[in-house]
Amino acid sequence: MTTDSESSPTGYACIQRYVKTLDSSPGVYRMLDADSRVLYVGKARNLKARVSNYTRPGHSGRIEKMIASTASMMFLTTRTETEALLLEQNLIKQLKPKYNVLLRDDKSFPNILVAKSHAFPQIKKHRGAKKEKGTYFGPFASAGAVNRTLNQLQKAFLLRNCSDSMFDSRTRPCLLYQIKRCSGPCVGLISEEAYRESVKDAERFLSGRSTKVQEDLAEQMMAASEAMEFERAAGLRDRIRALTQVQTSQGINPRGVAEADVIGLYMDSGQACVQVFFIRANQNWGNKDFYPRVGPDVSPAEVMEAFLGQFYDNKEPPRQLILSDAIENADLMQDALTEKVGRKVEILVPQRGEKQELVAGALRNARESLARRMSESATQAKLLRGVAEAFDLDGPPGRIEVYDNSHIQGTNAVGGMIVAGPEGFMKNAYRKFNIRGDDLTPGDDFGMMKEVLNRRFTRLQKEDPDRDKGLWPDLLLIDGGAGQVSAVHEIMQAHGVEDIPMVGVAKGVDRDHGKEEFHRIGQRPFALKRNDPVLYFIQRLRDEAHRFAIGTHRAKRAKAVGATPLDEIPGVGAARKRALLAHFGSAKAVSRANLVDLKAVEGISAGLAQKVYDFFHDKG
Repeated sequence: MTTDSESSPTGYACIQRYVKTLDSSPGVYRMLDADSRVLYVGKARNLKARVSNYTRPGHSGRIEKMIASTASMMFLTTRTETEALLLEQNLIKQLKPKYNVLLRDDKSFPNILVAKSHAFPQIKKHRGAKKEKGTYFGPFASAGAVNRTLNQLQKAFLLRNCSDSMFDSRTRPCLLYQIKRCSGPCVGLISEEAYRESVKDAERFLSGRSTKVQEDLAEQMMAASEAMEFERAAGLRDRIRALTQVQTSQGINPRGVAEADVIGLYMDSGQACVQVFFIRANQNWGNKDFYPRVGPDVSPAEVMEAFLGQFYDNKEPPRQLILSDAIENADLMQDALTEKVGRKVEILVPQRGEKQELVAGALRNARESLARRMSESATQAKLLRGVAEAFDLDGPPGRIEVYDNSHIQGTNAVGGMIVAGPEGFMKNAYRKFNIRGDDLTPGDDFGMMKEVLNRRFTRLQKEDPDRDKGLWPDLLLIDGGAGQVSAVHEIMQAHGVEDIPMVGVAKGVDRDHGKEEFHRIGQRPFALKRNDPVLYFIQRLRDEAHRFAIGTHRAKRAKAVGATPLDEIPGVGAARKRALLAHFGSAKAVSRANLVDLKAVEGISAGLAQKVYDFFHDKG
C-alpha cells in the first residue's frame, strides 16, 4: 500500500504525480481530500490506465469536483481483478465516500426455518446467520410477508411454532390446537410419523412442488367425504384454501424462473430506486425497494454495479440475477459472486420472453416507488421550511432529534431518541438510553433527561468533534415544558454547545392534542394554530419519540420479568438456563436441588453443577 499526504499539488497535478509510480496491476484506489477524508473508492483491472483517465479533461461535473478536491491517493494492489471488485465494495460500505454510489439500507432478510433439532420440527421465522439445524426457505422481502405465509402454512399443515421448552412443558393442547392451527404433537394428539409427513408436505410446498401437495390433499378430502368423515373432509378443504391463499398473495409465480432476484433500476432527477423481486422455487416471495445515494450524472450501469456489490456483500445470491440494466464488469461480478457461494451465479439482461416481463414489472414498481418518494420528499421539505419559520431557525433543519423518557414509578427507566430529516424518519439513527443514575429520585424526569442529553453530547464530541459527519442535530425537540428546557440548557452549556436551537413541546391546556405550547430559553411560550401542518408534523415527531421510548421500556421490563438468579452465575448462559428451568421447572427449584440432580441435567457438566450448587448454598 502507498500513500502520500504532503501539502503539494491538488487536482490534476496531484493525480499525475501518482500515475508515474503505478504499474498495470489490478487493485483498488482511494482519493482523499486535504483533510485525509476519503472522497472516492474505485477498482481497476489496470491501476495505471484507470488512474491516468483522471488526468485528462472532459469528465462530468461530479467527477470534476472530486478531482479538484483530491489532495492525495492510496493504492492497494490485488492478485486478481475479482479480488479488487470485492475489496472495493467492502471499502465503500465501510468508508461511505462522498462520491461513490452508496446503498443506505442493507438489512438482512427473514427466512422460514423448519427446525430439525426436535422429534417434532418447529416452523418459524428466522433472521441472521443460518446456524440452527434445519431447512431454510427464503429470503422473503419483509417480516410481514413471512408472517402471512407462516399464518397460512399453520392452517394448511398444522405445524407447531412454540419453543422446545414450551413444547416439553405442555400438559394439554394450547389455543392454536383449538383454532386448528396446530395438530397438538405436544400432548400426543398426532404420531411422530404422521407429523413428519406434514413437515415433508410443508417443505414440498415451500420448494415449489405445491401442485402435488394440493392434489394429495384433494384426494384425501374426496376419500374422507366418501367415507362420510365430513369433519375431516372440511378440515382438508380448509387446508387447501390456505395453500391457495398463499399462492394468491404471491401475485406473479413465473414458470420458467426457478430461483432468481429480479432487479429493476429507475432514475429521475438525480435520484434512484432499485426494486428487487425475490423468486424462489418458482414462487414470488415478495419485493423490496432501495434508494441508493447517487449524483445527477451517475450512469445506470454504475448504480447497478454498485448496488449488486454492496447488496450481496452479506447475502447469498441466487442462481440468476435478472437485471434491467447491464453493468460494465459483468464477468467480474459473476466470478466474484460464484466464488462467494461456491456455485455458478448467472447475470442476465433479458430482451424478450418471461424474464423480460419480470424485469418490466420490477421497473414499473421502481418508477412508481420513486415518484411516491419524491412527492413525499417535497412535502417533507415544505414542512421543514415551516419548522424553520415557526422556530426562527436560520434554515430548514437537516436533522431533528426528539427525546422522550419512559418508566413506571421510576423503574426500568429508559430514554429514547428519534431522528427525522428531509427523507422522513431516520430509523437507523434512533438510540435508546438505559437510565443509570443511582442517585436519581424515582420518577425524576428532569434528572433522566439531563443524563440522556449529557451522554448524547459526550458521545457526539467524541465521535464527530469537527461536526463534519452529519451526526450533530440542527434542532432538538424535548418532551416537556420550561423545566425540561432549562435542565437541557444547563447540559448544553456545560458541553459548550450554544448554537443548537432547542424547543420544549408541552401538552398545554387540558393536555390536549392541538393545544401544545412551545418553550424556548429566554422567550415566552407560544402556540401554533390548530390546523397548522407544522403543528401536525411536530405532533407526529413527538408521538414517534413516545412510541419508541415506550417500546424500549416494555422490552426492558419484559427482560427484567424473565430475569432469574441463574443470570448471575458465571458459565450459565441462555441455553443452560433453559435446560435448568426445563428440568426443574423454576429457578427456586434449581436453588433447592442437590448436587446429584444438578449433574443429571443435560448440558450441565460436573464442574458447572458444582458452581450452581455453591452459588445457592455458600452465600453465608
